[in-house]
Amino acid sequence: MKIADSTAFVTGANRGLGLRFATLLRDRGATVYAGARDPASVTLEGVIPVRIDVTDPRSVALAAEAARGVDLLVNNAGTYARGALLGDGAERLRAELETHVHGPLAVTRAFLPSLTVHGGAVVNVLSALSWITLPGTGAYSVAKAAGWALANGLRLELADHGVTVTTVHVGYMDTDMAAGVDAPKTDPAVVAALALDAVEAGVPEVLVDDVSRQVRAGLAGGVAALYPALGYAP
Repeated sequence: MKIADSTAFVTGANRGLGLRFATLLRDRGATVYAGARDPASVTLEGVIPVRIDVTDPRSVALAAEAARGVDLLVNNAGTYARGALLGDGAERLRAELETHVHGPLAVTRAFLPSLTVHGGAVVNVLSALSWITLPGTGAYSVAKAAGWALANGLRLELADHGVTVTTVHVGYMDTDMAAGVDAPKTDPAVVAALALDAVEAGVPEVLVDDVSRQVRAGLAGGVAALYPALGYAP
């Protein structure tokens, strides 16, 4: 599909990667609905703020009613809860699943009639942590792994409706979420540009950086390759 003259809805559009998506979509000629839990926090000119909490079904339904003619949906809203699964992370897992799995599914379902009519596209923002878990990322990794499975399921079901799904995998981005990380970070504007280029080209999966490419390649090696510190024989 073409970005120019499309109508896009971006969740979590008030800051970080969502803000970069909204900005780039606007600059490429799309009509942009910028979704956020607090629409007053959307300060970008030239977009239409819409209230949406992806974990609240009523909020999702009202957002879909307010945004008409959407043919590009960007499921970007996210949270990040640190903690071990056998510790604090267990309590946070349910909230992570609500945001990263149930939320995108609910939003996609709500916009399905519009996406179907226009033969549109869906972008689901995932992570290199969809495929690997690091110390302290247990709940987030579980949610992103489920999000990857969700995206694949949506691909199969939406294909019959002429709607494509593009997933975006990235390591660390230079956003508030990774503010405390001392490691190379990708500019979120670069991530948004690569994702939108992929949508226009019909590419189903975007591996943004070396981290996501290396982890994706490591899947073929199984647990031994992904977690060498555990000492499993290759």
